[in-house]
Amino acid sequence: MTKPLDGQVALVTGATRGAGRGIARELAAAGAKVWCTGRSTRGQGATPGRPETIEGTAQIIASEGGRAVALRVDHTKEAEVVALAARLRAEEGRLDVLINDIWGGDDRIDWGAKFWTQDIGKARALTDQAVFSHLITARHLAPLMIDAKRGLIVEITDGEMPGYRGNLLYDYLKTSVIRLAYAMAWDLNGTGVTALALSPGFLRSEAMLDLFKTDETHWREGAKINPSFVWSETPRYVGRAVAALAADPDIGAKAGLALWGADLAREYGFTDVDGSQPDFWRAVEAWLEGEFAKPGPLSEGARDMALARYGVIHPVPGRAVQARAYAEKLGLLAAGGGLRPFGT
Repeated sequence: MTKPLDGQVALVTGATRGAGRGIARELAAAGAKVWCTGRSTRGQGATPGRPETIEGTAQIIASEGGRAVALRVDHTKEAEVVALAARLRAEEGRLDVLINDIWGGDDRIDWGAKFWTQDIGKARALTDQAVFSHLITARHLAPLMIDAKRGLIVEITDGEMPGYRGNLLYDYLKTSVIRLAYAMAWDLNGTGVTALALSPGFLRSEAMLDLFKTDETHWREGAKINPSFVWSETPRYVGRAVAALAADPDIGAKAGLALWGADLAREYGFTDVDGSQPDFWRAVEAWLEGEFAKPGPLSEGARDMALARYGVIHPVPGRAVQARAYAEKLGLLAAGGGLRPFGT
């Protein structure tokens, strides 16, 4: 049977594990030949304690009937990316989909740190790894798409709204990626190439499953550690979002947008591997409604979650009523103007 991406070539950076692996698998399942890049190989691991490799991703794809190439590339090194672009041009003659999913910062963000205590060396290294690498990669691979007057560049990030993500360094990195997609969309206007940003929800990655002391078969057991784990999703869910975007003949209409994977599931009609359509923040908001209705102060867990959600939604005009209710509960109505709900 013909698949929607038959004949296309995709490149997924950070394809070793997590969202990158899930995206690579789903693009291959949709018919694309997928080049899987990253730094962790069988002969040279890049993330201490993690066993996943780019060869492992390619092997999984092959076992599922897909086509994949595993290639070690450090995307912070321009010469390696230039060589990658040259090889793609020589061997494939095209590139239809580019996924920028280089991150590797989960264990390097100190969530309790204020900016005046931030390790600047760590911040600089993460900026090179999680943002500048995306620019280097797009800079040298976009010409293959521009020459063909077609293509899709997807920046994988966290969150589709403009508010605060709880830690200055994390916020700076993730919103920078969104800004890259937005600015690239301006430069690409009229070329036939689309750039956009995409966010998964609570990702049930290999590392997260280990943190919650479970595996994909028994993942619900993780809710014993944190009840919100029941609202998590597999990496293949965001992979299906990418595959749906890549197959959309009107993808140009989404140029420059920051998108939420669960919204795309409803728009395109796909599900996670178990047939569900997880939507982490929608589930959190429904839970918080019940917590707000209880007499007395919020529990510590509810307050933390409400503050996290308020930080993201408060500048959004369409969320002003909801944000005001959160601000009242959190005692933030007297905060500085840029921290209050939109319009207050």
